Amino acid sequence: MYVAVKGGERAIERSWDVLAKHRRGDLQVPELRVAQIREQLRLAVARVMTEGSIYDEELAALAIKQAAGDLVEAIFLLRAYRTTLPRFGYTLPVDTAVMCVERRISAAFKDIPGGQMLGGTYDYTQRLIDFSLLAEGEVISDATTSSDHAEATNDMPRVLSMLNKEGLIEQERAQEDSPEPGDLSREPLAFPADRATRLQNLARGDEGFLLAMGYATQRGYAHSHPFAGEIRHGEVAVEMHIDELGFAVEIGDIDISECQMINQFAGSGEVPPKFTQGYGLAFGHSERKAMAMALVDRALRAEELGETIGSPTQDVEFVLSHSDNVEASGFVQHLKLPHYVDFQSELELLRRLRASHGKEKTA
Repeated sequence: MYVAVKGGERAIERSWDVLAKHRRGDLQVPELRVAQIREQLRLAVARVMTEGSIYDEELAALAIKQAAGDLVEAIFLLRAYRTTLPRFGYTLPVDTAVMCVERRISAAFKDIPGGQMLGGTYDYTQRLIDFSLLAEGEVISDATTSSDHAEATNDMPRVLSMLNKEGLIEQERAQEDSPEPGDLSREPLAFPADRATRLQNLARGDEGFLLAMGYATQRGYAHSHPFAGEIRHGEVAVEMHIDELGFAVEIGDIDISECQMINQFAGSGEVPPKFTQGYGLAFGHSERKAMAMALVDRALRAEELGETIGSPTQDVEFVLSHSDNVEASGFVQHLKLPHYVDFQSELELLRRLRASHGKEKTA
């Protein structure tokens, strides 16, 4: 047994060497630097930060490099590293209403306060392969870069405030006696889960899974008829209260994407009909993730809004328990590990059952 174990250890160590060789690739090709990934694969970096639950572009880029571009593996690496970090405290709630906006659109209103700002988006591209990108050494002028930053503005009132003036949409504001939201990164998921916990789970959830769930809600697997009320991307300040100072100080700025979906109205005998909302937020430029999150958030509010739950997209336990790609990847990939004893026991049982079945037919 000892010889087999040592042999297994050597095989594993050798597999690490092979993995490193495959990750590096052709030595004649310059090695990909972390700074290049951070600056040029920003959408991948944003996803890894969001689902890895830590805002650090350099670490996310490093994880992507180490994982050879496997984003789920990179997310796993970042989550694992996160567990080693000390917790100094909690920041104050981020006020996205004063975001320094780089992109902001609404599909519900054409004319909105502050205007539509398209910014950089693939929405209007033709999805044709650009072979000019095969050329190396492309240069973007400083004038173009500076003009992009010059367009960012803080003067962007909320689109949904137009509906709120008439009382046509629900508004959720934190009350002074509201309980502190739990921390899903430190506390295991439990049911029933309140909305704050659900939103944390969805923010960390796999983008592909949420995209499929959001798509399903639009195909009839939920009581949902959504409109993109507002999607905005930009920079927000992060503040933290310092006990020694007695007041909050700004500790940095982060890029985020936010989506507010307007959904069909609800009402009762006591409450007049009004539009409801779904909400999504993610690190970096992650519009698709934020939109999918908003769609699923609204579907999971079915019980709260008195709607009939008739679809998996409205089942809180189903969605939250299967949305995490780190857990899902672990459960699926553990099937690659040795299951010799289990399989041999089932194989032996099957043989006995077949032998017994043959005797019964003969009798």
